[in-house]
Amino acid sequence: MVVLLSFHEFAHAWMAYKCGDDTARMMGRMTVNPVVHIDPVGTIFIPLAMLLLSPSFVVFGWAKPVPVNPSNLSNRKRDDILISMAGPAMNIILAFVLMFLLRISVELSPSISNSEIVKQLHLIAKISLFLCFFNLIPIPPLDGSHVMRHVVGMSEEMYYSIAKWGFLILILILNFFPIVGQVVVFFSETVLYFMYKLLLFP
Repeated sequence: MVVLLSFHEFAHAWMAYKCGDDTARMMGRMTVNPVVHIDPVGTIFIPLAMLLLSPSFVVFGWAKPVPVNPSNLSNRKRDDILISMAGPAMNIILAFVLMFLLRISVELSPSISNSEIVKQLHLIAKISLFLCFFNLIPIPPLDGSHVMRHVVGMSEEMYYSIAKWGFLILILILNFFPIVGQVVVFFSETVLYFMYKLLLFP
């Protein structure tokens, strides 16, 4: 999970750099090194606390957000959407790469195809897709909310006032309206199945 989140945040930083903002790069965030992306609260404390206090609750976490200076962007609306969608896009790319590696491994010797790491590739790809669609939920500060903000014309002030409570709102919605999590899982499994078919697994 930490590695997948690191690639996710790297994609945000890389896209911001391509859009003209080098804030994340200058702060050392344009990297896949997990250490620089770990949020002590969101990556460690909250997931552990939720798991220990109530194992029946949906457990999730987040990495340290990538800093972006909107004043450096040439087209704030377009570039904000591109930067936001870079993370979920990276998760889809990672899932496809993992499934491609799994497809290759099944053609190799049993000592490789039956190894424990190969058996986990399917699960890791599914988690990557889950992160993709989870981040598309239009609740601030998740990635999908940036697109939603521009679609409905929400002001930055209103957006960030909601974002302060965003993760609390998200915890309540996921645990008391399980249909949201079920939709995320449905799309994750559907795309994973499509990758199976595309790669022609035996």
